[in-house]
Amino acid sequence: MSANMYGLTEGALEKIMKGVDVDKPVFQMLGYKKLPNKDGTIGNDRYRLLVSDGKNMNSFTMLATQLNHLIENNILTEYAICKVSNYHLSSVNSGGKEKRVILIMGIEVTTPGSKVGCKLGNPTNIESKSEADSTTADKSTGQTTGRYQTNGTAQRSNSNNYGSSDISTTPIAALSPYQNKWVIKVRVTNKSPIRTWSNSRGEGKVFSMDLIDESGEIRCTAFRDMCDKFYDMLEIGNVYYISRCQLKAANKQFNSLKNDYEMTMTNDTEIVPCHENIEDIPTLQFNFCSISQVENKERNDIIDVLGVVTTFNDVQHIVKRNTGQEFVKRDINIVDDSNAMVSVTLWGKQAEDFDGSNNPIIAIKGARIGEFNGGKNLSLLNSSTLEKDPDLPEAHRLRGWYTTVGPSENAKSLSRVGGGGDFNAPLHTFEEATEARLGEKLNIPDSYTVMATICLIRVENSIYKACPVESCKKKLIDQSTGIFRCEKCNRDYPNFVYRLLASMNIADATGSRWITAFSEDAEKILGMSAQELGELKENDNEAYMQKFGDANFKRFMFSLRAKSEVFQDEMRVRHTCSSVAPLNYKTHLTHLIDKVSKLVHIERLESN
Repeated sequence: MSANMYGLTEGALEKIMKGVDVDKPVFQMLGYKKLPNKDGTIGNDRYRLLVSDGKNMNSFTMLATQLNHLIENNILTEYAICKVSNYHLSSVNSGGKEKRVILIMGIEVTTPGSKVGCKLGNPTNIESKSEADSTTADKSTGQTTGRYQTNGTAQRSNSNNYGSSDISTTPIAALSPYQNKWVIKVRVTNKSPIRTWSNSRGEGKVFSMDLIDESGEIRCTAFRDMCDKFYDMLEIGNVYYISRCQLKAANKQFNSLKNDYEMTMTNDTEIVPCHENIEDIPTLQFNFCSISQVENKERNDIIDVLGVVTTFNDVQHIVKRNTGQEFVKRDINIVDDSNAMVSVTLWGKQAEDFDGSNNPIIAIKGARIGEFNGGKNLSLLNSSTLEKDPDLPEAHRLRGWYTTVGPSENAKSLSRVGGGGDFNAPLHTFEEATEARLGEKLNIPDSYTVMATICLIRVENSIYKACPVESCKKKLIDQSTGIFRCEKCNRDYPNFVYRLLASMNIADATGSRWITAFSEDAEKILGMSAQELGELKENDNEAYMQKFGDANFKRFMFSLRAKSEVFQDEMRVRHTCSSVAPLNYKTHLTHLIDKVSKLVHIERLESN
């Protein structure tokens, strides 16, 4: 059958192998071979293709891994007619010789192989020419030209910098372990802090960074001496030429970037700043998932998310029990126009520095989905990136929605927070809580949120000397000998820590409740740590009493947990404060306006 019948670009393969650009050549697929992985890992398969232009055929053709689905889904089949929209000419070492290889990065099947049914024309095999044979090719093709790039080797200048005309670059999407003579021109979109480790095999340090160009993104990791050599010179947002890194299969457990490979720096790695022609290198790219979709995602999935910060908790210091290592965290709640809300956990310095006032919009790249108490939450990783009030069209649209419409009273909360409280629980008055009989079911707690004013805090027994073991916290027995005994641990201690247990009466316009607030929440209300209050009580009791008086008549948003229990043969509802935060006037006023609107609507119906 004639090759012209399907419009094959005869002679295109020979031109491409000589370094001549051919615009959208049309080939016929004659077969493929799956190549074994170099590192023995499963996945990240590479496919070697046999293609024909009707005149010649070439088996030194590779399919970019992001196009593997075309073979795996039986789209790119034998005899199929294909239009190649994007390719890259590279080279590999084959038996000690440099072989030219065509890497296909964009391809469209125009006619299925089942319809064609046979090989077109009588193509002959074209020999892949070595790099030495290409010296007569037009040198201008060694530079990046529009859609296509050809591979070249970096030339170093006397100034130890690359000039715009000294180097030809390879796109990230064209990188593979089968070639090592490449230079990429990339922008750093994220850089982790340097982390240290120590184990039976030794100790060291490591950092990683995320890189992007117009074709894709990839992670690059540096260990030990490479940390010292490159960390300070690399800045987020800047563009660099990078070469001579080792390429390996990406560990998807820790790497969420859309690339089957990741890079590791070696002693031969070269990184040079680039200051010219950097406009074509994109900045951080997001693929946002709406918050309502988080509910249907799997645990440990990695997503990008955009939301408005509605509430943010204080910084917490937590200690990992098995190692004693201390972590700093802060939980915030975000909402978007899908009318869903989710809790996000920030860590370390990012948690300490975060200011959620004035309801900023945050864009997060690479947040991990977690599960707790039957709900979903998000957590940032070392590799995650957070941008506050980003200049993105999606962020501007979200701001417009939040300003004009905002979340409804029935905004769905996907997170179920434990000891930290849940400000997404229904917002009630005390009268509404009574009418709903919240907390009256035996051993089944109910949670709700209330805006209330502190009327009185009982000073007596509000502070006590507790076991210094973080996981215990029980009240110690003072043996009057400078030694304190913990009955739970069955141990004596020469020291203790102060803890708060504040019983207080809070009220709104419809009623009041006695509640118990434990250490962290009581500290927020009193404005001092338990340790500071304990020392104040010992040294200046009048000032200590004044601290409790100062807290009276202050208003807070309380997250309460109501539960029925039997006490002295009587059933009673006990209220525990699971979290406390300053009143968010914007959110609360929106709630009140919504309630007033509903009341007006009811009155109008009754008047009619």
